[in-house]
Amino acid sequence: MERKKYHHGDLKQALIEAGVKILKEEGIGALTLRSAARAAGVSHSAPYAHFTDKQSLLAAISTRGFLTLQERLIATAGQYANSPGDLIVETAWTYVQFAMAEPALFKMMFSGILEDEHTYPEFMSTVRITYHHLVEVVETCQAAGVLPPGDAEEMAIAVWSLVHGFVSLYLERQIPGQLLDKFQLKELLSHSLKSIFK
Repeated sequence: MERKKYHHGDLKQALIEAGVKILKEEGIGALTLRSAARAAGVSHSAPYAHFTDKQSLLAAISTRGFLTLQERLIATAGQYANSPGDLIVETAWTYVQFAMAEPALFKMMFSGILEDEHTYPEFMSTVRITYHHLVEVVETCQAAGVLPPGDAEEMAIAVWSLVHGFVSLYLERQIPGQLLDKFQLKELLSHSLKSIFK
């Protein structure tokens, strides 16, 4: 018997939210269908109505993460639509802020933990849309002369690699302390971008 009753679809979202909470507080090793069920207050068999195994739950959590990131990036693009000179830095900063706010989720999203990601079409679609948004930002900045001309996808990978590497170093406390003492993190990020793409 389920200890809580959910409307159709609510149980799936409750399990995803429970999974995100476990990931944040206890780490990926503690995240299982059983632990998610316990955190959501339902029976250990309840998750199987929506998830076949832990991998499918991880795919759903990752999809949620990419949707959240995507929404924030799109909001940033709208805010700076008329200021391409600020757009690339603000887009990068939005990415960094997401990673700092949800480090465990961020690391899982890019960990390659899904064994066969192509079997999860919603996950793949969300990732593709997020990536294509980045390409569009690059195209906008190239058209304004903020970024150098060239293949937009190649440039997008270069920008993404820089920003992802930057925040990964920060999360792992690998950025030299003297730089963090000298610059605000956003300022340091801006310097890193401009030193390559000016």
